Parts: sequence; structure tokens; C-alpha cells
Amino acid sequence: MRLRHLRVSAFGPFAATEEVDFTALADAGLFLIQGPTGAGKTSVLDAVCFALFGTVPGPRRNVRNLRSDHAAPGAEPKVVLEYAIAGRTFRLTRSPEWQRPKQRGTGTTRQQASVIFEEHSAEGWRALSTRIDETAHQVEKTLGMNVAQFSQVALLPQGDFAAFLRAGAEERRKVLEKLFATEIYAAVEKRLAEERARTHREADALLAEFTTTARLVAEVAAVEPPEDAAEDALLEWADELAAGHAVRLRGAEEALEASRAAVQAAQRAAADAVELNRLKGEHAEAVRRRAELDGRAPGIALLRERLAAAERAERVRPYGSALRGRRQDAENAERQAAEARRALSALVPPAPLPCVCAEAECRCGWSAEASAETVGAARRVWQDEIARLDGLRGRELRLSEVTREVAELRERAERQSREEERARQDAERLPALIEADRRALETARIGASQVESARKAGDDAARAVEDARRRDKLKRDLAKAEEAHRAAVDRAQEATDALQTIRGARLAGMAALLAAGLRDGEPCQVCGSAEHPAPAVGAAEVPTDADEERAGAVQESCQRVREEAAGRCEGIRAEYDVLAGLVEGTVEALMDALAAAQDTLRARLADAGRVEELDQRVREGERLLEQAREAQGAAGRAVAEATASVQALTEEAGGLRAELEVARGTDASLNARISRLTSEAALLDAAVAADARTETASRELAQAETAFDAAWREQGFASVEDARQALLPEPERAAATAEVRGFDDAEAAVRARLESPELRAAAVAEDIDADKARTAAAEAEEAHTALVSAHDAARRVSGRLAELAGVLRERHAAWLPAHAAYTTTARLAYLVNGQPPNPMQMRLSAYVLSARLDQVVAAANARLSTMSQSRYLLHRTDERAAGDTKRAGGGLGLRVIDSWTGQERDPATLSGGESFVTSLALALGLADVVTAEAGGAEINTLFIDEGFGTLDEDTLDEVMNVLDSLRGGGRSVGVVSHVAELRTRIPTQLRLTKTRHGSRLSTTP
Repeated sequence: MRLRHLRVSAFGPFAATEEVDFTALADAGLFLIQGPTGAGKTSVLDAVCFALFGTVPGPRRNVRNLRSDHAAPGAEPKVVLEYAIAGRTFRLTRSPEWQRPKQRGTGTTRQQASVIFEEHSAEGWRALSTRIDETAHQVEKTLGMNVAQFSQVALLPQGDFAAFLRAGAEERRKVLEKLFATEIYAAVEKRLAEERARTHREADALLAEFTTTARLVAEVAAVEPPEDAAEDALLEWADELAAGHAVRLRGAEEALEASRAAVQAAQRAAADAVELNRLKGEHAEAVRRRAELDGRAPGIALLRERLAAAERAERVRPYGSALRGRRQDAENAERQAAEARRALSALVPPAPLPCVCAEAECRCGWSAEASAETVGAARRVWQDEIARLDGLRGRELRLSEVTREVAELRERAERQSREEERARQDAERLPALIEADRRALETARIGASQVESARKAGDDAARAVEDARRRDKLKRDLAKAEEAHRAAVDRAQEATDALQTIRGARLAGMAALLAAGLRDGEPCQVCGSAEHPAPAVGAAEVPTDADEERAGAVQESCQRVREEAAGRCEGIRAEYDVLAGLVEGTVEALMDALAAAQDTLRARLADAGRVEELDQRVREGERLLEQAREAQGAAGRAVAEATASVQALTEEAGGLRAELEVARGTDASLNARISRLTSEAALLDAAVAADARTETASRELAQAETAFDAAWREQGFASVEDARQALLPEPERAAATAEVRGFDDAEAAVRARLESPELRAAAVAEDIDADKARTAAAEAEEAHTALVSAHDAARRVSGRLAELAGVLRERHAAWLPAHAAYTTTARLAYLVNGQPPNPMQMRLSAYVLSARLDQVVAAANARLSTMSQSRYLLHRTDERAAGDTKRAGGGLGLRVIDSWTGQERDPATLSGGESFVTSLALALGLADVVTAEAGGAEINTLFIDEGFGTLDEDTLDEVMNVLDSLRGGGRSVGVVSHVAELRTRIPTQLRLTKTRHGSRLSTTP
């Protein structure tokens, strides 16, 4: 990456807009950033880092206010950086969060941070993103490194590397973890530890199931399981038990089969005895029943004759029933004909009837003797009149339609008159309402335009409340953290005192400890004598190594807790100081301001919500006004048209009404007249039909009388009375029939039973004692039941043992791969976590970091040898981190080899200049390794911050030679320093001038 151009405005110490042309500085290869203390030399580097990553490096990253205090109140802080990498040119424009003056009223409001990420192409600058999170991702992708790596590769902070050089292994581990992203190795360690625990649980669970099954085998077999037997031996033991019980089961089955045959034979003998006795009794009962039936035979013969006569009489019964029915039909027909003729007496013909009687004196009236021809002629007269009147129904229907249309037209005219009046009133009322809505719409539009400012004010007030609450909570947390810190300090001091006490006691009682280990005849470890005439006493009161180790562990733990508590206090205090300076006022006061801002926002939102409604109401009012005016004219025209139609229809109705009055005569209406004539025609139809039914009934009655007489004679009865006397009521006939049938059935059953071979055989067979046979069968069944129980028990035990033996093998087969998986996983987990069989006893993550540190040391020594005139070299040691008792996290110590003395030195013993040279070499070496780790990202602009004032003239020459070598390949190096000698050595300079109104930048070629 090569920086091209930087522009800062209202940022850090720069009140106005300052620009740096890195392209011009890069031409010299080496340039100096110089100026008085506090002028902002480091702020130039902060601006570069902030433009790229949105944060500044080092301890200043927690500072929230990056805006210049010297800038004008409304000046926006902004950093614009152009850089090129891999043939592409990018531009970043960032503005941090800041408090800007409110647009209305007094006070300030928070302005959110913003970013614009652009790329230059043939068409000009093209925006890639305006989102902070997306821009961060794209910048890291193009650079190939994050902010921590960039700070170590492009911005070499000498103070940080002096601390890194002198730091302990644990602090150095934390720095290296940030730079080299060894989280994946720590994740591997954790994952393998979790897998070891999981596979161990699975293997133990499966082994427990196997052991439980083995105990169940012993319980089922009622034996003791073998002690301390291997898994394979348990399998063989279970198979042997199952085979033995299978043999026992086969013996039980053979005995059971023999017992079953004996039981069956005894049961058959008992059943045969019982059956023989039953058949003998049944034969005796059949003989007695046959004698009883022979006594009832004469009475049954008489009953059969009575039933035969009743059967013949029943064949005559239907003819008598038919005769009675025909006689009743004839009487009914004659009565109905008389009634129909009497109903004709009141009829008045609608026209004169013709004479059809052909007698000297006419008899065609409506008397009961009127002929059928007279009634038929009357039917034709009535039907002709009904047909004529049906033809006039259309006139009556038209009169109804005309009458309804007149009523509807009159109603329509009245309705249109009312519509015309309402339309006139609306046309007079709507203009005032429309004007009122227009005024309300204008007011709402003004309120809607203020929504965003009201929402911004509400957001600012809400953030202020949140910051105030966070500030107050941090204040309480700080008090608790300070109390915890004081308690941790006290505990750490107590642990240190206890450790010192134990060590002092051990030194005081060292002789007693040596004396406690003396044995008669064995040489003393101090003097070598085998005699011990006066050994020291009191060894029981001297602390042991274990006591000292435990006290040391407690002291180290308390120290870590104290340091953590101190760090927690510092973190909370830093955040609290920022919020205390940012937020003023109590939470309650800020809540009141928030409520007021929310009320204002709700009012503005309500105005915005009413704009569309009011606009719609205005348009709707204008539309209704136009409709009212149109409706008023249309209603007037409709009233005139309806009045003219009513006049024409009234005249038509008069003519129709006169014609219908003549047609209906004395009846109320035409329909009433038609209905009356239709009813009278129905009476005439009924009279004709009644005459026809009377003639038919007389003919059928004569036929029924003839058939009845033939029927009783045919059945052999002397008279009708004999046939009637032979009839039996249905209950008596049914009872007699049942009695005869029962006798026949009983006689047939007795005959069949007496003739059966089994009864004949039983009658002549010898008697058998059934009770004795049943007793023998019961004894055989009891013995068989005992054998069945024994067989069932043997079958259950044998089956269960065979099943459990199979389950035992299945669970053994399931346990074997789980045990193998646990063995493999445990060995690998112990290896990567620094436990045996790991010969180095070093964790995988620590091993990776130590390898990275070896690379850093190798790269640093290449430059340190030159800058120190081949005197010093760095060397990595296996120094352990605090609390690392087994070197699982060690391997990150640093020592300096002094070739003049041949001894290793602690970096803390180096002088100021030597520390600067060593730190610079270490920083450059770490930058090389981090660059390679980031995929070989090309960094063509490098900054080295301070530290040159500690060098003598010769050392400074060597350092400058190394810096000159860094310019190879087109790289430019910026040295940040206020050392006066560098001004003559480095002619190309970026100068900073400090004034009361902010710092200024200028370039000296």
C-alpha cells in the first residue's frame, strides 16, 4: 500500500483544513515529520489510521472526541485519505461522531459518524460503500490486515516496542495473539479437550451398560459373577451359563411331554365314564316320554279335524269380505250422487241453457232428476264463460301496471324534489368547509416538514438519557470495583506475608529438615558421616516444599486477582470520565427533556399523518361540490319528466277500468268472477263423476254376490251359516296349530332318540364308576401342572440368558470403538494441550506463537547486528508465563546476547539508546513477519515514531543506514522526531507549527 494524499479538517490539533502530499514525500524515500512537542506529529499517523479503520492506534483509541477544540463551532471534523494498492486507487472520507450546534435554538446535538469509500476508475470516483461496517470489511480485505496488524507494520511505535521488549512472557503472549490470530489453535485445543471428555463419557456409559448387563446375567442365573474378569472373559462366562440352562430346558421339555400324554389318557377315561352314565339316563327319559305321548294321541286327532274345517272356512272368508266392501261402495256412491245434485240447485247460469229433455213439459231444471245430458250442457256453458273472462286478464294486469307506474312516478317526482333541495343546500354549505380544510392542510404540511428535526432531537435526548444512566451505573460500578480492588490488595498482601513467613520458617528449620531425612548407617548429605550422634529436632514444625508451593500458588492467584481488579477499575474509570464529560445533568432532568422531545415528535408525526387525510378531504370536498351542482340540475329535469308521464298513464287507466267493470258484473273483480265460475264448474264435474261411480258400484256389487255363493258351496259347506260356524278366531287357531305341531315334534324327537345307536349301546353296556375316574384324572393334572411350572421357569431363565448373552456381545461390540475413539482422542488432546506424551509440555497455541517469535527474532537480528555493530543479538527462551507450572504456555521469553561478554542479558539492563536500537530492530522484524502472515501485503509507506534522541552519533549513523535500506523497492519511510540533528540528515520534511488557534502543516522539499 502506498499513501498518496491526506486532508484533515477540524481533527485533533488541526483547526483548519491541512493537506499532506505523500506522493511528493515518497520521491525522497526518507522524510522527517518534525515539530515542537504537542504540535501533532503523532496526530498525522492517527489521521491515517482513522481514515483506514475508523479508530486511532494505541491508548488513544478509547478517546471519543476526535474533533479539534480549536475549530469553529460548526466546522465538521473530517479526514480524507487517498491510497493505492495492487494497481487500484481508493479514497476514504471519514467523519467521527461529534457535537454540532443545533439548527434552531441553543445547545448542541450529536452528529453520527459517517464514511464514504470510493475507487477511482476511468469514469472518475465511484462509491463502493457508505456503511461503516461494510467499509471496514472491504478495507481489511484490500489491505489484507486489520488495525492491530497495520499499527505494527506501517506505524512503528517505539514506546510500545520497548515495552514489548521488556515485557514478561504473558504480556508478550497477549500482543502476539492479537497480531497472529492464533484463536484457531486455541479453538483446536478446546475442541479436542471437549471431544476427549465427550468420548470418555460415551465410553464410560457404554462400559457401564456392559457391566450392568453382566450383573443382570448373574442375577438371572442366580450365581455370582467372576471377580476382576476382563470383558472377553465375561462374554465366555455368559455363553457357558446360557448353554447349561439350554440343556436343563431340554430335559424339562421331555418330562413335560410324557406327563401331557398321561393326563390326556386319564381325562379321556373320566370323560367316557361320565358320558356313558349320561346316555343311560337319557334312554330312560326317552322311554318315559314315549308313553306319555301315546296317551295324548286321541285328543290331538280331534284337534286336527277342527283345524281342517277352519282352514276351509278361511278360504271362503275373502269372498265375504269383498261382498261387504262392494255393498258399502254402492251405498256411498248413491249418497255422493244425491249430494252432488243437491249442490247444483243454487247455480245461476251465466247464459240460457238449451232444452234437452224432449218432453211436452220441460224438465231441464236443477232438480235431483236432471239428466246427465242437462248437466253436461251446463258444464259447457260455464267453461265458455270462463274462457272468455280469461282473455280479459291481460287488461286487468295492464291496469295494475299502469296504477303502479303512476304511483312510482309520483314517488320518484317527490324523491327528486327532495334530492334537488338537498343538492341546493350542499352547494351552499360545501365552499366554507373546503376553505377550512385548506387552511388545516397548510398547517399540517408545515408541521410535517419539522418531523426529521423533531426525531433527531428525540434521538439526541434518548442517547443523553442512556449515557446518563450508563454514567450513573458506572459510578456505582466504580465504587464497587474500587472496594473490590482494596480487598484484593489486602488479600494479596496477606498472601505475600504468609509466603514470606513460610520461607523464613523453612530457612530457620533447614537443619531439622535435613535431620529428619537421616537414617542409621546411611551417610549424611552434608558431612558424609554414617553416624548421627546429635541430629537437630523440630522438623515436624518446619513447612514443607508442598506448603511453600501452595502458599506461592495462593500468592500468585491473589496477585492476578489484584491486577485484574486494578485493570477493571481503570477501565470503568476511563469510561466514566468520558461519559461524565459528555453528559451533564441528572437522569430525571434528561428524562423530562426526552419526554418533551417525544411530545414534540408525536405532534409533528400527527401533523405528518394528517397531511394526506386533509389533502384527500379537500379534493373530496371539491368533488362533492361539483356533484351537488350537477345533481341539482339533474333532479329538476327528472321532476318535469315524471309529471308528464303521470298525466299520460292516468288517461290510459280510466279506459281500462271502464272495460273491466262491465266484464266482472256483480262480482268484486274479474278474478273473483272467474274463481266463482270455476268453483261452480267443479260442482258440475263432481255431479257427472258421482253418476259414473254409482253405475260402476252397482255392477261390481252384483259380481261380488255371485262369487261368494260359489265359494261356500265349493268348500263343501251346506249353508253360509255352516261356513261361518267353522271359522276359528286367530288366537285359538294359532294355539291349536302350535299344540299339534308341538306334539308332532316331540313324537319325532323321541322316536329318533330311541332309534339312535349310541342310546341302544348305552342301554346294554355295563355301569362304570365316574367319580373314581375323575379322581385319577385330577391327580394326573396336578402332577402335570407342577411340571409345567418347572418347565416355564426353565424356559424363562434359558431364554433370558440367551437374550442377555446376545445383548452383552452387542454392548461389548458398541464399547470397543468408543473406547478406541476415546484412547485416540485423549492422546491427541493431551498432546495439543501440553500434557504427556507431549515431550515439550507446551500447548499448540504456545508452540505456534513461539515459532512466530522465532521468525520475528530472526528478522530483527538481521538489522540489530548492523545497528549494534555486531554486538547484540536477540534470543528466545523458554521462560514460563506466570502460573504456567508445566510450560504449557511458555517459550515466549526474550534475552539479549552480548557478544562482547558472551553472556545473556535481560533486556531491562540495556541503556536508553541500546533499548531504542533493539526495539527498532524488533519492531521492523515483527513488521516483516506480520506482513508475510497477512499474505505478503505490500506496504510502501512506513512510519517510525520517536526514540532517536537516545542515540549517540555512531549508533545514529548505523540506524540511518538501516532506514536507508528500508527504502529499497520504492518504499518511503517517515521518521517522527523532534531531534535537531535529524533535520540536517533528512532534508525532506513535513513540518508542524503549533499556534494558539491550532497546528498547521507544511512541506519542505
